[in-house]
Amino acid sequence: MNNLNILYEDNHIIVVEKKPNILCQSDYTNDLDLLTIIKNYLKEKYHKPGNVYLGLVHRLDRPVGGIMVFAKTSKAARRLADTIKNHEMQKEYLLVCSGKINNSGIMEDYIIKENAISKITTKEKGKYAKLEYTKIASKDNLNLIKVNLITGRHHQIRLQFASRNNPLYGDQLYGKEDRKQIALYAYHLKFKHPVKDEIMDFILLPKGGIWKEFEAYLNE
Repeated sequence: MNNLNILYEDNHIIVVEKKPNILCQSDYTNDLDLLTIIKNYLKEKYHKPGNVYLGLVHRLDRPVGGIMVFAKTSKAARRLADTIKNHEMQKEYLLVCSGKINNSGIMEDYIIKENAISKITTKEKGKYAKLEYTKIASKDNLNLIKVNLITGRHHQIRLQFASRNNPLYGDQLYGKEDRKQIALYAYHLKFKHPVKDEIMDFILLPKGGIWKEFEAYLNE
């Protein structure tokens, strides 16, 4: 099953951990992607012939790990998409960035995507981007930050922090050109179930790498 870490599953949705450096869906590289991995799992588990429906309703950048929800029916996919559109899905991230940064704050910008890179631009040209952050701890020149993502623009977190001289650790696109693993993880996902009258709430903490330096704070 490609070590698929399933956090929750029912007839309507499946919540899994996306491992860092795994694609959400296939691209020009033809590398194995999470959507295909889950489809293969469902096909095998339920002995489904032919194609398996699985709705991708949100994404994480390839190098980024964390919690994702997929829809097992088109009805669930539509309702989850509406939840995201209406900003009713809570998505919180953990990251490690460098430089001096306030204990908390709000970042607001207008972002435009040009080819594979996002840039900060004017209100007339870009899409509104907002996040809230809180500093959990600092060590040497590094900071452990919790982010509440209000909007979900392309490379938003990475770009907004880098533009304020706080590039993410290991960000090879917007930060320093090193070969370290980016320290950005979607650790908390909360949303209303698309069919049941239930609030779904998931937390999963990152492990290994630079996260070890902040392990004591992550486990508080």
